[in-house]
Amino acid sequence: MAKLVSVNVGRPKSVSWQGRTVFTGIWKTPVAGPCVVRRLNIDGDGQGDLDGHGGEYRAVLVYQLASYDHWAAELGRDDLKPGAFGENFTVDGLPDDEVCIGDRYRIGQVILEVTQPRVTCYRVGIRVGEPRMPALLVSHRRPGFYCRVLAEGEVEAGQAVEKIADGPQGVTVAEIDALLYLPGHPRDALERALRIPALSPGWKWSLQQLLDQGAVTATTTGNSGLTGSNSPPPAWAGFRPLRVVVARDESRSVRSVSLGDAEGAPLPEWQPGQSITVRIPAGPNGESLIRNYSLSNEPGAGIYRISVKLEPGGAVSSYIHDHVRRGDMLDVAAPRGTFFLDDGNDPLILLSAGVGVTPVLSMLHVLAKAASKRSIWWVHGARDGTEHPFAAEARELLRALPNGQSHVFYSRPRATDRRGVDYDESGRVTGDRLRALALPASAQAFLCGPEQFMDEIATALTGCGLDPARIHTEKFGALAGLTPGIAPTAAKPPHPPDGPVGPGPEIHFARSALSAQWAPTYGSLLAFAEACDVPTRWSCRSGVCHNCETALVSGQVRYSVDPLEPPARGNVLLCVSTPAEDVVLDL
Repeated sequence: MAKLVSVNVGRPKSVSWQGRTVFTGIWKTPVAGPCVVRRLNIDGDGQGDLDGHGGEYRAVLVYQLASYDHWAAELGRDDLKPGAFGENFTVDGLPDDEVCIGDRYRIGQVILEVTQPRVTCYRVGIRVGEPRMPALLVSHRRPGFYCRVLAEGEVEAGQAVEKIADGPQGVTVAEIDALLYLPGHPRDALERALRIPALSPGWKWSLQQLLDQGAVTATTTGNSGLTGSNSPPPAWAGFRPLRVVVARDESRSVRSVSLGDAEGAPLPEWQPGQSITVRIPAGPNGESLIRNYSLSNEPGAGIYRISVKLEPGGAVSSYIHDHVRRGDMLDVAAPRGTFFLDDGNDPLILLSAGVGVTPVLSMLHVLAKAASKRSIWWVHGARDGTEHPFAAEARELLRALPNGQSHVFYSRPRATDRRGVDYDESGRVTGDRLRALALPASAQAFLCGPEQFMDEIATALTGCGLDPARIHTEKFGALAGLTPGIAPTAAKPPHPPDGPVGPGPEIHFARSALSAQWAPTYGSLLAFAEACDVPTRWSCRSGVCHNCETALVSGQVRYSVDPLEPPARGNVLLCVSTPAEDVVLDL
């Protein structure tokens, strides 16, 4: 029979790491005598990052003495004591390749149910002093596991661990951990795992994403269970020259440029809502600058149309408005992005402001072409008729939708703007106005516009009853960072790294409008981006979690260690890669 060797607890504390402060509860120490286990925690214990740890399904973390012995031999260590891996219960027995999700155990008065493997993150590497540890836990099939507390009570080191029920389906902790993190996601294994009632909601969501992704596309679209995205791979690598076939003004400040193949062949289709990256010779000395623009026309049109607002002091937008003409050649990277229309039957809210209309207009084209029967709310805000691009085009498309309705708001209509013809209401799009539209709570919403507008409207839609997971936003600039456990600091605009200019390839951060020379001392593209204060997303920093997966618009990289599962084709894992040549990243 298994035995509870040690009960380990620790309150979250601030730890210095790589010049930053990490708030973490991974430092656990053994408790002498009995300890009370409660539904959400153990007395004296806590977690620093409740997004990744803790809660009902992650109340108690269990790790095994046999794994301690394994790591002592593997790492050549003799200093690893109970609690070193952040676990609450150190046990003799209960190996990951035998314990199953849904198994139930009694320890004294306490009853536990196994809910999921440990989700590895960089903090276990800090605690153990081995940065590779998150990847090693997965690749060696020794993650440990979380439990939820079915019956509270006291426990004490030395007590027996009695198994009282088998988990249905017989899926072991090691098996389900590999099912998510390692290559190969058999459909039958995913279906079997999803039938386990005890499996935590987060893992159910991830495995369902993999099941929906399907084995056919997994080799090109990567691991959707980790990224949450099933976007198709880019139609070509890097940049290719496209010819300007049309250039025209859409409003007082918005100019459209339509791009086609130089030989007249139709360009590949894209998902409605996606964007392209364009390289423009708009720098002070004619050097290239890189920007992202949403496509605004029908995905099957064979050409790509971007629509650019003239921004005060904007080098690229000024160049496009003043210099780009029919017949010019521009370097373009293939359409990409995770902001695109689904093919379901749910009601749709397409909501935009200003030039943010472009991606949702592409969606409207697809819906109109199919004469979609979906209930569709077209909501747009503009200053006035002179600043309302694609007004006639959108009205024409809406006429093809039997269940479409339009609500256009002008914040400062001119005397010549006709209410009921050019626009519906004066004023801005606000939460109160959205509530008056009686939007269905079951709708999918796609928002695009200024960042503050999207934040406010997303909050308003949630207040109208929409699920936040069904509210999708498209941001033209850098995306919000994800740095779990790192103490917040004042945000800085992206900048070249401090110190001498590096001798290596040039790194272009497309969304941040920054280029800088690489230096090998940074060790990874992730560390280099952080040195430039470019917002990044990460968690494991060892090639496991895919939070740092980013579109590689052009160029080639090398991996310092092979990722446990490769990213989607055309993407890169920043945390374990370095540039082999000049690269453009969608950051």
